[in-house]
Amino acid sequence: MSQAAKEKKQVIVDDITKKIQDAVSVVVVDYRGLTVEQVTELRKQLRDNGVEIRVLKNTMLRRAAEAAGLGTMEDVFKGPTAVAFSNEDVVAPAKIIAEFAKDAEALEIKGGVIEGTVASVEKINALAKLPNREGLLSMLLSVLQAPVRNTALAIKAVAEKKEEEAA
Repeated sequence: MSQAAKEKKQVIVDDITKKIQDAVSVVVVDYRGLTVEQVTELRKQLRDNGVEIRVLKNTMLRRAAEAAGLGTMEDVFKGPTAVAFSNEDVVAPAKIIAEFAKDAEALEIKGGVIEGTVASVEKINALAKLPNREGLLSMLLSVLQAPVRNTALAIKAVAEKKEEEAA
């Protein structure tokens, strides 16, 4: 292999390494058996949620994972491999892919990386069951509003009782 080819491949490995390190979650899937329409639809759904998906060579992925400090992830990088990278939402790639896999049985989650830690298929599937970022923020807001809401209801009840007693 020529030096130029090696350098070109090293640039790609460095790019993948940076993507893995910058991503809050990475989901690795086997897309064998999906139709072109299904792959296009999956890409569209992921892109609409700020997730990048790429089909990459396993040897480059192994090298990038090792350079990122994750080991070679030999068991994950086998067969046709597509990788979804999310820099914003930890849950989005897992949720979208798991939901898509319900209709497209050929799509198989092989593993991934969650906030810099290698994750098994089980962890990715558990992550997919969590609400997305907006859902979690909504839950947090609801919890924060509860004491104020309860206080307001108590004050209203006391005021109504005083009105009834005065009448």
